[in-house]
Amino acid sequence: MKKYLCLSLLLSSFLIPQPLCAQAKAPGPGKGAAKGKGQAKAKAKPNRPQAVGPAIGANVATPVSNIKTLPDFKVELLYSVPGGDQGSWVNLCTDDKGRIYASDQYGVLYRFTPPAPGQTLSESDVQKVPADIRAVNGMLFAFGALYVGVNDYEKKISSGLYRITDSDNDDMPDKVELLRAIDSGGDHGVHAVLLTPDGKGLYLITGNNAVLTETVASSPVQKLWGDDHLLPRMPDGRGHNRSVMAPGGNVYRVSPDGKEFSQFANGFRNIFDGGVNRDGELFVYDADMEYDFNTSWYRPTRINHVVSGAEYGWRNGAGKYPEFYFDSLPATLNIGPGSPTGCTFGYGAKFPAKYQEAFYALDWSWGKIYAVHLKPSGATYTATKEEFVTGGPLPVSDAIIGKDGAMYFTIGGRRVQSGLYRVTYTGGEKIHVTDPGFGSGSRGMNGKLVPEVVARDLRRSLEAFHGKQDPKAVAFAWPHLSSDDRFIRAAARVAIEHQPLTEWEAKAFAETNLTAQLEALLAVTRLTGVCPTHRKEGYVVNTAKRDQILAALLKDDFSKLTNDQRLAYVRLIEIVLHRFGNPDDATVAAIIAKLDPAYPADNFELNWLLTETLAYLQAPNTARKAMALIAAAESQEPQIEYARSLRFLKTGWTPELRKQQLEFFLKAANYKGGSSFTIFVDFIRKDSLATFTPEENAQFAELIAKKPEVKSAIENVGAMFVGRTPTMWTLEELSAAAQTGLKNRSFENGRKMFTAAACYTCHRFGNAGGMTGPDLTGAGGRYSPHDLLDNIINPSKVINEQFVPIIVTKNDGSIMSGVVVNLSGDGVTLNTDLTDPNQRVNVDRKEVKSIELSTVSPMPPMLLAMLKKDEILDLLAYVLSGGNKENAMFGK
Repeated sequence: MKKYLCLSLLLSSFLIPQPLCAQAKAPGPGKGAAKGKGQAKAKAKPNRPQAVGPAIGANVATPVSNIKTLPDFKVELLYSVPGGDQGSWVNLCTDDKGRIYASDQYGVLYRFTPPAPGQTLSESDVQKVPADIRAVNGMLFAFGALYVGVNDYEKKISSGLYRITDSDNDDMPDKVELLRAIDSGGDHGVHAVLLTPDGKGLYLITGNNAVLTETVASSPVQKLWGDDHLLPRMPDGRGHNRSVMAPGGNVYRVSPDGKEFSQFANGFRNIFDGGVNRDGELFVYDADMEYDFNTSWYRPTRINHVVSGAEYGWRNGAGKYPEFYFDSLPATLNIGPGSPTGCTFGYGAKFPAKYQEAFYALDWSWGKIYAVHLKPSGATYTATKEEFVTGGPLPVSDAIIGKDGAMYFTIGGRRVQSGLYRVTYTGGEKIHVTDPGFGSGSRGMNGKLVPEVVARDLRRSLEAFHGKQDPKAVAFAWPHLSSDDRFIRAAARVAIEHQPLTEWEAKAFAETNLTAQLEALLAVTRLTGVCPTHRKEGYVVNTAKRDQILAALLKDDFSKLTNDQRLAYVRLIEIVLHRFGNPDDATVAAIIAKLDPAYPADNFELNWLLTETLAYLQAPNTARKAMALIAAAESQEPQIEYARSLRFLKTGWTPELRKQQLEFFLKAANYKGGSSFTIFVDFIRKDSLATFTPEENAQFAELIAKKPEVKSAIENVGAMFVGRTPTMWTLEELSAAAQTGLKNRSFENGRKMFTAAACYTCHRFGNAGGMTGPDLTGAGGRYSPHDLLDNIINPSKVINEQFVPIIVTKNDGSIMSGVVVNLSGDGVTLNTDLTDPNQRVNVDRKEVKSIELSTVSPMPPMLLAMLKKDEILDLLAYVLSGGNKENAMFGK
């Protein structure tokens, strides 16, 4: 029987974990855990509706009894879509008369008038639109027409941007015009159409399987991108998107007649939809790559603030840019694992003001509608998320705000049972619906602009130079290359990149402000160096430019740089070496001499770059230092990253270091991750073995041939707890200890306990950890010590909605518990062991009797039982500090 989550803590026969397995009895509240003296009993009060829905194989959408929303909001099921006749709906939009259009993923368009309050739709209320169009993934009424983004999986018509008009004045769109065909395939193709904030054009959103279309020379994005990875690419182990290179998914700005396409921003995986806020700023919800779970290069689904000329760093396989790369822009908010679909702002909704202003982002696989609350911060935004609507299974596909002030959303896609729902506010708060128009956002009080408005206006002033040459651009933009605001720096660099190099190149090399010079030299590198994957036959590398850039960098004192400057410095060296190739031996030696004394650094991000760069340069100390980092790393993600960088290193290996390297691969065979995880590890091992000399192959033949011993989670991490007697800690005694005990704590021991307690198995913390539990990086901003302890000791008291399991009862009486990770037609795929993200169980909908939403957390209640009090306090300090060793809770 598979164990439940975080089993490494349940190391004693006194502690029996809760089962979570196929064909097991569903765990009820309080069951499955032995009680001991003094142990706080989790009451496991239901915090979600537990009504049993009808068989999901029936032609009925998920019942509202299986859906939860916030207090004072109401969800109604208006229509269960007859799949045989009207397909599975994935997109919605309203016209100027308040009618709603819906699209079948593999079929045509439908139109209906929203029913009155308390009423539902019947099949006769839903009209088929006569336009000869299909597979619509995005819709917008604008400029007197219906614009649609078509992504035809079955290739019966061209994918691309279409315009549909009423040719015979019968109040029904029927005339179809193809404005631009775009080659695309699969789910990651042509998607949403949005109105630009100036009301003069369209945004077209496409995923990374939509081939880049022809764009105008004045596009904010120039064709300067590249993979820009120093070490050879490591494509996805299962072949996904191996042939798809940068720029990935794109946002275009399109003229109303469809003739002019401008590339606005790029570097996304699969953005399906977006929204423009009152300030005129575009936001999207980008997809993750679930095959990458538990690797260093995994990027969760995320909300991105999309700005002119920006790069967001999608690359295939192991190449996704981490957020600290200064040549891309970070997320506004990292969400977690999921499948992003529709998005909308709440403008026009008859909701309380907070929810009118929210950006609603839909997650198809986890069945969530998030209300994302944005807050201006400099030239961009910060954000928090809140589960607005949740259910299981609830494959939400799109949401809109109707003219009546209600939210309408659909479930559907991949031929699953589809339905239409309405969300209304039923509370007593007086509602004032504000102007939904762009430009209605606040600009300050008493005639004084707030700093965020000043920063945003500055960024836009810089963006005005994107895509055109202007004699004023360099003088205006240059001072902002040293801005503390990353979005302003990026906007300034892009503005300068659009100006003739001769106007500013000398200025870049003469710049004395290091932050500004790094941005300027990045611009020089992008304009004069071509990524090897994009070089045409006969291309000649500008070695003189390479040597000039490196000489400028080598003048700097690396020890005096800030951490952000160090990250940018090393990253720029990587890009220069990648685009121009290696310099002479003396310059290589100089780079090594500059970087090696700072290696290892005190943070994973800089060690990531230093290991990669020094290994590429065959620096002699790298093997020793990197293997020490692997041994000391707190979780598998940094270990995998360092091993990936070492895979082509041939120098500096001693017999002992080679032994450690081989033993690491035996250990890594027990690590868990996404579908490609084990293949990635095998790639790293094979590349590493290719660097062994014949003598090393002979010396370590037995260890090379040794098969890994597959161990349980307990055996992998439980050694330090062997022989301990569990302590049944109560919330009261640990909370009392925390009131006075969170001083002079041990940072290193707290980090050690976070690892030993297997917290990384399920929880993201910083740039490491799993994604099957809540991200704990910002826990200190959400929890007091008492509340965090309460959540650990009584995990079922309040379950995080994003990760709650469902309980599926089949017709034969068997029960399984897990989370829905995929749906297709009549198939429902569950992950019933969250310690193994690649574990899957497939269920036929027709065999399912009912679904309940679990009241039992995936986190076991005896999590702290094997730890001593000081260890718990160190762990508590480590989590609450966000992993910051300078926090006042730690001793100096």
